[in-house]
Amino acid sequence: MLARSLAPAQAAPAVDLAYQASFDKWKADLVEDLKENWLPLAGLFWLKPGDNTFGTDSANAMVLPANSAPARAGLFTLTGKEVTVKFVPGSTATIGGKPATTAKLDADVTGRPSVIELGTLRMHVIQRGERVGIRVKDLDSPAVKKYRGPEFYPLNPAFRVTATWIPSDGVKMVDVPNVLGDVTPTPVAGEARFKWNGQEITLQALGGDAKQGLFFIFKDQTSKTETYPPGRFLQTEAVVNDTVVLDFNEAYNPPCAVTPYATCPLPPKENHLAVAIPAGEKYDRSHTAHP
Repeated sequence: MLARSLAPAQAAPAVDLAYQASFDKWKADLVEDLKENWLPLAGLFWLKPGDNTFGTDSANAMVLPANSAPARAGLFTLTGKEVTVKFVPGSTATIGGKPATTAKLDADVTGRPSVIELGTLRMHVIQRGERVGIRVKDLDSPAVKKYRGPEFYPLNPAFRVTATWIPSDGVKMVDVPNVLGDVTPTPVAGEARFKWNGQEITLQALGGDAKQGLFFIFKDQTSKTETYPPGRFLQTEAVVNDTVVLDFNEAYNPPCAVTPYATCPLPPKENHLAVAIPAGEKYDRSHTAHP
């Protein structure tokens, strides 16, 4: 059976100037976030228990980008999930803006990760399940300059859908996989329900809240040919009068679409849709990170 498209049968409604301006600003913010936080990523190294040397020399456990740091810059030591760093004598590394020779590092899960500055590099500890690693950002990464920008379907107000919001009972969980192969039981904030061409569609919200806005991860039939194969993200405004607006024009690719050094969550099976949603960000398989 062919998948049913979410596209309306009638011609697309006209796009008013205010909606176009709002969308353009949203897209500009999306690009800025990619350039600031994701395109500069230059490495993700999962630490082994004990000492992990780092530097540009190929003999290190963590090989940093060429010419970005000393050949042997120091070592990270992993004890349980605790990470300490020790730099070689004479290093110009700083942590929190202060020169450092050795330090215990706070991971990203604390909400205040310790950021190492070493030349153009920025490094911090991340925790994903039982894994502990070092994420490396290079402020001079050529990926930022090479980025051609996102490609979107034509803006179409018909894909701005008003859905009924059904809040969670506080107990329901769904299994959310990620690109590392981990599966995390995740509480459901609630679900959005709407009809399109007579078909009932339900999406589970995996983050956010009714007062501030909701977060969805979904996969639809366009992922086979035109959009990011693993799925896309969608954020909303606040719930109003038990309804939430799902603007699929603002469906966007996770960071894993542009870098192999992200650890993106994937849509749970509950959010795999049997319809095609030809709206939002597309995916060019010829130059982005995912095959």
